[in-house]
Amino acid sequence: MNQQSHRNRRWVLASRPHGAPNADNFRLEEDSIATPGEGQVLLRTVYLSLDPYMRGRMSDAPSYTPPVQINEVMCGGTVSRVVSSLHPDFAEGDWVLGYSGWQDYDISGGEGLVNLGANPQHPSWALGVLGMPGFTAYMGLLDIGQPKAGETLVVAAATGPVGSTVGQIGKLKGCHVVGVAGGSEKCRHAVDVLGFDHCLDHHAPDFAQQLKTACPQGIDIYFENVGGKVFDAVLPLLNTAARIPLCGLVSGYNATELPAGPDRIPLLMATLLKKRIRLQGFIINQDYGHRLNEFQQEMGQWVSEGKIHYREHVTEGLENAPDAFFGLLEGKNFGKAVVKIGAES
Repeated sequence: MNQQSHRNRRWVLASRPHGAPNADNFRLEEDSIATPGEGQVLLRTVYLSLDPYMRGRMSDAPSYTPPVQINEVMCGGTVSRVVSSLHPDFAEGDWVLGYSGWQDYDISGGEGLVNLGANPQHPSWALGVLGMPGFTAYMGLLDIGQPKAGETLVVAAATGPVGSTVGQIGKLKGCHVVGVAGGSEKCRHAVDVLGFDHCLDHHAPDFAQQLKTACPQGIDIYFENVGGKVFDAVLPLLNTAARIPLCGLVSGYNATELPAGPDRIPLLMATLLKKRIRLQGFIINQDYGHRLNEFQQEMGQWVSEGKIHYREHVTEGLENAPDAFFGLLEGKNFGKAVVKIGAES
């Protein structure tokens, strides 16, 4: 169904998932479009970002930010056009980065909106390499990972929006970069297009041995966004004074109980102690929001100079957002997951 000019479609959270989310957890509603009041703007969503953190927002377990409430619009970053404006900082036709969520239209008082101007070259990139995922990669690697020339950097989800950017920044800093991805096509992309030194398929039965072979000098930095068996293979290869920026654990987001097998926490703690390893979790906007301008300037220059390559996985139509989200959590996307909801013009 195409975006309409007089009706607003919105996906709301109908129920909280137990394990992997499914279609029953969402409900598509439709209503008339609201009219902006003084100091407000009416936004028409063009691009919706899909990100793994959304799975956590569907649950009511304690976290770093409140959950989406039942019957509320599902959360999400968006790039929108201003349809009409009674706000001095925004004009009709402006592109804006915001958080309208999974819906066609939204009313905003301007809080949290970033004006992208009238003609951004790649508006959807504000949701990826020039937005939150790129910012996560930049600060996590440079501030926590602190890469040095000649060191070995391993990054999981190597062709996703965060992992692909981490690896490319690592190469710019002179690191030996080893990516981990799901499937041979993604691994070829990481090496041939992104410039990684190696990329390993985590589905391979001898994955752990392949990782050891690809990291003959051990691992100095492991950018963690997956967890699970990838981290299990990384742990014994970590060097003394290794750094682990931790931004996500997507392999466990749908878990309903602790993993089977022996308790590995004592091994992890002993390794962190004996090798003096730095393991630091971070939430990008809460921890580094004050350094956004630094990121935008340097990343913008790298992208414009062709030093950072970027790939999107675009799904057409708001009605297809839930299926695209399920695919993201299963690793079916190849590049940054984005839903194109409406026309750019």
